[in-house]
Amino acid sequence: MAPSTSSAITLNINGEKHTLPVDHRTTLLDALRERLDLTGTKKGCDQGQCGACTVLIDGRRAVSCLQLAVASEGREITTIEGVADGDRLHPVQQAFLDLDGYQCGYCTPGQVCSAIAVIEEHAAGWPSAATTDVRPEAGVPELSADEIRERMSGNLCRCGAYVSIVQAVARAAAAETEAAEAVA
Repeated sequence: MAPSTSSAITLNINGEKHTLPVDHRTTLLDALRERLDLTGTKKGCDQGQCGACTVLIDGRRAVSCLQLAVASEGREITTIEGVADGDRLHPVQQAFLDLDGYQCGYCTPGQVCSAIAVIEEHAAGWPSAATTDVRPEAGVPELSADEIRERMSGNLCRCGAYVSIVQAVARAAAAETEAAEAVA
C-alpha cells in the first residue's frame, strides 16, 4: 500500500486553530489563501524572492511560499490579518498609513510583517550586514536608515515606495521604544 500524500493538520493562525486536510506539498501560502480565505498574504513570485508573502512564524519572519503547511503545524502563525489589536492598528501599520509606506499596496502586508520582525530583531540586538560593530559589548546598533534598508532588503516594492517604507519602520521603532520606556 502506498503511503498517504495528505494529512489533516491543525494550524494556529492569528490565535485561532484551523484544522484542514492538506496535500503534503501544499505551501503555507496556498493553505492561507486558498483553504482559509486569509488573502491578506500575497502571492508574488512564488519563489521566496519578493517577500510579498511574508508572515510571522513563532515571531520570526518567513516567506510562506517556501514553507510547507505541514511543517507549520504546532507553530504560532501571524498574518497581516492578525497584527492589529481589534480596530487599533499595529504601530507599524499606522506608520505605513501616516507616511504613505505603500503605493499599490500589494507588497504592504509582507512589508508590515517583515517590519514588525525587523524592529524586534533590532531591539534584541541582532546585527545585520550593515551593522558596523557586531561585538556584544558594542550594544544595540542605531536603527539607521541603512540598517532598515538592509534588514528590509528581502521585501521588494515594485512601486518604489522605499523612502516612505524606511521612514515608517523608523517611526514605528521609535514609537515602540517610547512605549517600552514609558512602561519601565
